[in-house]
Amino acid sequence: MYHSWLDCWDEQRGRRGEAGKQTTDFILDADRAFPGAKTVETTEEFCVLADQAVADPTFFDVPSVGDQVFKRLDGWLKFPSDISTDIEENNVVWAKITESGSFDQALVIFHHWNASSRNRQIASFFVKRGITVVEVAMPYHFERSRPGSLHADYMLSANLGRTIQSVRQAVLDGRKLIRWLKREGYRNISVLGMSLGSWAAGLIAAHDPAVSKASLFLSAGSLADMVWTGRATRAIRDSLEPEIELTDLRRAWGPLNLENYAHRLARPDLALHVVLAKRDKVVLPELSARFMEKLKDTGARPNVLELNCGHYSLAMPPYILLAGLSLKRFLRHGR
Repeated sequence: MYHSWLDCWDEQRGRRGEAGKQTTDFILDADRAFPGAKTVETTEEFCVLADQAVADPTFFDVPSVGDQVFKRLDGWLKFPSDISTDIEENNVVWAKITESGSFDQALVIFHHWNASSRNRQIASFFVKRGITVVEVAMPYHFERSRPGSLHADYMLSANLGRTIQSVRQAVLDGRKLIRWLKREGYRNISVLGMSLGSWAAGLIAAHDPAVSKASLFLSAGSLADMVWTGRATRAIRDSLEPEIELTDLRRAWGPLNLENYAHRLARPDLALHVVLAKRDKVVLPELSARFMEKLKDTGARPNVLELNCGHYSLAMPPYILLAGLSLKRFLRHGR
């Protein structure tokens, strides 16, 4: 009875999240995803470039040159993104810093898609335990929102190139922030990603040796499969389905598929923590299970907590408490 009520609650919460989501045009926009690429007119040509990006170990590297101006004031940090987009507000990264007074560990948090507020309770919880918390705004969210938009439609959409650009921007912004934290003297850097934010956190952990611990909440490997099957992305699938098969979408968004970097996530100096929801209709459990198997096949040993709740009800007691305590133990002890 309780779980039937929980499923209904998740469904009602999901319906509220549909406000403003509409079908849009299917667009390749390869030049956004792959700067300097030749003119691309077909999905196959786009997929070839995506295959090359997956094989390129520098695709998510932070540029060695560029504007390195960081401004810090009253608990906020802002700095220019290394990717310039046609939305001026999106080109400045904002992060809320809640200091613990210790330089032993910093936790960088990447929020979920269409987040409406930062995680003040999480920040307060970990700061009291000696961990400085940095909550960064992902592209097209919070201070970086596109004027007039009802949700972060430029972060994830049927525009294949813009979606890759946006996730890559989140990764480069996060890596740039981590580099600043290391210069400030923080000895251990951990990342926490929630839902879509887990893709950014996972890609950063896979590519940045400065990250020693990564916690992924409500995550899977293939972003293409998540969008195709998930409760929150039906409008995007409706836009994609008349134009592209799922097999091609997997290739097109291959650079964003965490399964393609499982061997990097299995590096011995990285500890992994994963929180999954057994009743999730947004990131389906079978997708998460496939990702966990891929990690284990490459030698990774993620600390996995599965809770009998849905995607949205993870935020409710007792599930959020169990997830928080599990994360606390992980950050304290590692594996």
